[in-house]
Amino acid sequence: MPIFNECNIPEDLYYDIENQVWGRKNSDGTFTFGMTDPAQSLAGKILYADVKPVGKIIKKGKSAATIESGKYVGPFPMPFAGEVVEVNKELENDSHIINLDPYGKGWIVKLKPLPESMSDVNSLPTGESAVNAYIKKLEKEDIICKKR
Repeated sequence: MPIFNECNIPEDLYYDIENQVWGRKNSDGTFTFGMTDPAQSLAGKILYADVKPVGKIIKKGKSAATIESGKYVGPFPMPFAGEVVEVNKELENDSHIINLDPYGKGWIVKLKPLPESMSDVNSLPTGESAVNAYIKKLEKEDIICKKR
């Protein structure tokens, strides 16, 4: 896994680089989404994640959750339109797992893409080019990850 400024940036994920959201394509065509390592580091200790319910349709760029930390309250925007098919129930008990394992147990929501959003899905950057683009963002914004 590539590491830059102590930030983990896995090559096998899809990224909404501007919003610092990662996505993993699942075998059933859904996507699992979470905060990137740099995003969780910037937010500080996550205190609460209010995730939209299963069945909710999320429009592109709209929030699937509200994330709250000691120094941040904000949206968790989706890079394409889809239906919420699963939420991470563990976040109800301990939202701090987003900080501890942002690419694993700290996932936030699973979305089933709407048919009309497939061009947005297919345009999400992934692999080495996504990692390189993300590193440029981290350099430009002088972001260094702190482990919590």
